[in-house]
Amino acid sequence: MSQNTENQDQAKIDFLAEDPSATDDSNDDNTPSDEQQRDDQEYDHKKENADKSDTENDDDNSDEEGGADEDQDSENEDEGEATENLKDEDFPEEFSEEDKESIKKVASDDNLSKAKSSASILFEQFLDANETFKRSLSSLFTSAFTAGLELGISFFMILAAFALLVDVLPNEYAMVLSSLLYPIGFIIVVIGQSLLFTEQTSLLSLPVLNKVEPLSRLLRLWGIVIAGNLVGGCIFAALMMGLGLNMQLFTVADIDAYAHHVLGFDWWIIFGSAILAGWMMGVAAWLVTSARDTISRIVLVTLITGSIGFLGLHHSIVGNIEVFSALLYGESVSFLNYLVFLIVVLAGNTVGGVVFVAVLKNRTFLFDIAKVKEESAEDKRNKIARLNSGEPNN
Repeated sequence: MSQNTENQDQAKIDFLAEDPSATDDSNDDNTPSDEQQRDDQEYDHKKENADKSDTENDDDNSDEEGGADEDQDSENEDEGEATENLKDEDFPEEFSEEDKESIKKVASDDNLSKAKSSASILFEQFLDANETFKRSLSSLFTSAFTAGLELGISFFMILAAFALLVDVLPNEYAMVLSSLLYPIGFIIVVIGQSLLFTEQTSLLSLPVLNKVEPLSRLLRLWGIVIAGNLVGGCIFAALMMGLGLNMQLFTVADIDAYAHHVLGFDWWIIFGSAILAGWMMGVAAWLVTSARDTISRIVLVTLITGSIGFLGLHHSIVGNIEVFSALLYGESVSFLNYLVFLIVVLAGNTVGGVVFVAVLKNRTFLFDIAKVKEESAEDKRNKIARLNSGEPNN
């Protein structure tokens, strides 16, 4: 095979040596013409442009995908910002590290697709109450004064509706139907975040029940809120009830009728009714905290306060406006009647809000915390036991 290859190569050399033109012809055949060169250059140019276009498209697609990824990341980040994860700075200094970790486990609210847990609601109320304790006295009184004025709107609307209905319906039915306007002032107060005593009764007691604030500060805070609510309500009654009388929206007889509706019971019945009203207002504050949007809060406030008005339960701040209006403009209420009524109703609302809402809900919360602490301690003991026995710690 090697000998044949050498003979073929020698034959080619001899042929080229005899005919030098063969080399030129061979070179001419292998050398592309000018037209072919132009075609090749044009082809290479088109190919280069096509490659560049593909590269640009790939870059654009990559940018679009990157932009989509960034948008998705932004959405996830926004969703993350919407969730609430408790941090150490959210807790008062009085809480130990063990308490903080236990509360984080039971009260963190990081899933917007599920309803808030009982512990999450209670701790959020605790944080709100703790912030209220830090507000200045002038800020507290002004907010409470505003709430007293705003609740007067409810009674003004109720009285005007009652005056229209009493001419066509029996007194009892007219009073029940007009009470459906009862929630208007409460919606304004709750959504506007003014300080209302019956709403804040249970909330403000939480820092005291958890030994973060002393009882003396709670009593002082209650006193400021009550004073602001009562003064605001009395000023509204003095000004707006007189306006309503002059506009002939209602009469003095209508004011006296509502005062009799409120005062026409023995003191212990008024006290029991006030307890139930305070309980329901505490429940309303609890439900408002559990809601995640304004519409839900309005619906909840309407249902709870509308029920209080429908049942004719005794609410201290609205009742103050009702009875004080009769004291100023009516003929059937004395100052002693007004004073005794106010003391009894305030006491009943306080008992209902603190005992039936704050104490019971807070006790449930503490049981949950104790259970978490016990489980954490059990886990630690199990880990120590596995380490001592030489077993792997999973």
